[in-house]
Amino acid sequence: MLTKEHIENEFQKIQQHICRALETADGKATFKTDEWTRPEGGGGKSKIITDGNTLEKGGVNFSAVHGETPDNILHALKLSKAEFYATGVSIVMHTTNPWVPIIHMNIRYFEMSNGIWWFGGGIDLTPHYVIKEEAVAFHQSLKDLCDQFHESFYTTFKEWADNYFYIKHRGESRGVGGIFFDRQGNDAPVSKESLFEFVCALGYLFPKIYTKLIADNNSKTFTEAERNWQKLRRGRYVEFNLVYDKGTKFGLDTNGRIESILMSLPPEANWTYDFQPAAGSKEAQTIEWLKAQPNWLAL
Repeated sequence: MLTKEHIENEFQKIQQHICRALETADGKATFKTDEWTRPEGGGGKSKIITDGNTLEKGGVNFSAVHGETPDNILHALKLSKAEFYATGVSIVMHTTNPWVPIIHMNIRYFEMSNGIWWFGGGIDLTPHYVIKEEAVAFHQSLKDLCDQFHESFYTTFKEWADNYFYIKHRGESRGVGGIFFDRQGNDAPVSKESLFEFVCALGYLFPKIYTKLIADNNSKTFTEAERNWQKLRRGRYVEFNLVYDKGTKFGLDTNGRIESILMSLPPEANWTYDFQPAAGSKEAQTIEWLKAQPNWLAL
């Protein structure tokens, strides 16, 4: 029988594996561990990296929390009153070089004392400059993984990500998408054990994807103008995370640790009034891609 203790233990192993891979890829900075306790029950480990060769600021967070489910969550999810338990790993990386994308991943498990349970998670890529070939390769790696578990996963979860990682007030996607899924429980097309294997496989795929992106792009030179563009794109990232992100809202609603919740924010971001990229520029091309939300594997 798959227990929450086993899931929690495996998630901690994934956190450690990812941190080791990222430290090697960066070659300079190391993660600092901040263990914390949630007064209402549970706690976690926030692993933070800063001022690296590549990684300007990033975090790989693990948490396992439990207690009485807040009424606002019960109402939002249409659930009956019961105790909850939630564990997961959440990652966001911001880089110094604008040619290395922002990346986000999370895998999580949720259960209640009344027998309700589900898995959720996903991975998405937010380039400061969209490079078609990288977006295609990213999506192909996700499809290859999804197809190992169920033929519907990639199409379903890719569409879910397109709809979720969308900045409505800007009319553009946060990035080139990826996959996103939530509340995959008894009605999922595969077993609980298979869902667990899937989210773990996604966790182990993450460093393979991201260390390659670092290796391919970190030696590229960049200008001050490109760095300023990066900060504008980071501003969009901030807008999404503070306005729409469900993980941020869940953390705040469950009295989570604020430093861990806001770990996803970049060290610097800009907002320039009514900024319009020059017609025909690579910045304008990036905006066109983000508004189009293409089927990358059909291009």
